Amino acid sequence: MAERKNIAGTSPYEPIIGFSRAVKIGNVVHVSGTGPVGAEEASPADQTRATLKIIEAALTQAGATFADVVRTRMYLTHTEDWEEIGRTHGEVFGEIRPASTMVVVKELLNPLWRIEIEAEAILP
Repeated sequence: MAERKNIAGTSPYEPIIGFSRAVKIGNVVHVSGTGPVGAEEASPADQTRATLKIIEAALTQAGATFADVVRTRMYLTHTEDWEEIGRTHGEVFGEIRPASTMVVVKELLNPLWRIEIEAEAILP
């Protein structure tokens, strides 16, 4: 069985819920749903940038980069944000083009969050 490495983040929810920011098993990295902690009052685009920055830090700790990401899942709370959030996602992933899903949900853990993103990466 492949070695498991739990990667902690800075979310105040991690110890309460009992999760890791990311888990690396072998050459696969699973990044938990990540919200814009600290950027709650920002625009949807800036919330997305803040979220991706947190994801990037987790990927780095796992020895991965955005180029290794093969899937993202985006959870939006406002349908009208799809294009702004999508364009911001494209700033990072436009050339990488992972498989991606965008879903509108009623509410996220923090009601001020307009976006939450999950990611999966595969290392070479």
